[in-house]
Amino acid sequence: MTLDEAQRKKVADWIAAGAKLSEIQNRLASELGVKMTYMDVRLLVDDLKLTPKDQEQPKQPAVTLPSATLTAPVAPTSMTQPAQPSQPAASKGGVSVKVDQIARPGAVVSGKVTFSDGNTADWYFDQSGRLGLVPQQTGYRPPAADVQQFQTALDAELSKIGF
Repeated sequence: MTLDEAQRKKVADWIAAGAKLSEIQNRLASELGVKMTYMDVRLLVDDLKLTPKDQEQPKQPAVTLPSATLTAPVAPTSMTQPAQPSQPAASKGGVSVKVDQIARPGAVVSGKVTFSDGNTADWYFDQSGRLGLVPQQTGYRPPAADVQQFQTALDAELSKIGF
């Protein structure tokens, strides 16, 4: 169905006011008595050379690390890599965290951790936002207190580089 010039002007005004395609479809039916499918409305807007306004995206919350497990998903807020390698962050108990200058393959960000007992491990966030820990000693599991200190130190280091 084709619209007359006055109807096309109304559609253009609705788009300018920020209406979504589904809203335009409903308004065409209720105000103008023109029933169109969603796809027809989409093609109409395209034919009129109009572009619906994008809605403002909500801001992403800052990365927070879970305190109970090392494998819980965490969504990174940035894909940038640090410009310089960070210095290890030491917290109480001797846990220190370092962020790699270049992330390991398949990781968004990675680094190394040294636990209070001297054991070390590589850590990384994969592209799904999951935190992984690869100990240097096979089968090593850090003490629960060290895990919490690791997560706190890691959160601090990632905050420094904008994650």
